[in-house]
Amino acid sequence: MNFEAQLNRYKTMVEEGLNALPFQGAPEILKEAMRYSLLSGGKRLRGCLALAACEAAGGKAEDALSFACAVEMIHAYSLIHDDLPSMDNDTLRRGKPTNHVVYGEAMAILAGDGLLSYAFEHLSAQNTPAAFRVLGILAKAAGVSGMLGGQVLDVTNEGKAPDENLVRQIHLGKTAALITAPVLAGFALAGADETGMEMAETYGCQLGLAFQIVDDLLDLEGDAALMGKTLGKDEEAGKLTWPACVGVQ
Repeated sequence: MNFEAQLNRYKTMVEEGLNALPFQGAPEILKEAMRYSLLSGGKRLRGCLALAACEAAGGKAEDALSFACAVEMIHAYSLIHDDLPSMDNDTLRRGKPTNHVVYGEAMAILAGDGLLSYAFEHLSAQNTPAAFRVLGILAKAAGVSGMLGGQVLDVTNEGKAPDENLVRQIHLGKTAALITAPVLAGFALAGADETGMEMAETYGCQLGLAFQIVDDLLDLEGDAALMGKTLGKDEEAGKLTWPACVGVQ
């Protein structure tokens, strides 16, 4: 199976897993708002990484599907909150109006909170030997020393002079943490040893940094129609990015 076919297989598995999530007990309007952002498309990079990593370490992709769904829910929640007027104030995401534009700010916040909490509810229901470990991996990646901490550094350092070390710290948190987590979880679910886990972390961190560098470049030079979102906002907001530090070339 070639790369394209493998990637499509992983993506289909993730999409089917997300579509099947029941969100039991949620009021209908909340369920609708959660599904609106969760099922609006996207690359499913984080979910696919979990499945691919599990197979690469000798496990089955199916063993990592619950984690793949959980990490995609957390990614979707982070985008809903990123787009809010108090954060990046974006009105377009993946070519569609952002969650708060459709459902209002209050419901958008609640939809993000719902996706975050349901991700852990869904993952904690899995009865596997590595379940507790991967819960910890995801919580740390999404939390104060990971994505959330990186976002805080991002918003509190807008307008400051470019600093390569600070930019790297921001990128490691707000982006690389949630790209590293599925690689680590995939290896953990396959029973990888500590050497394997160290390799997984190194790979995930470097991939996450590269991903954010490309994203920063696309914000400057990308095609808004293809990307489905407003471009040029990083420079306008004075955000610390890699191009701001070292230039586009």
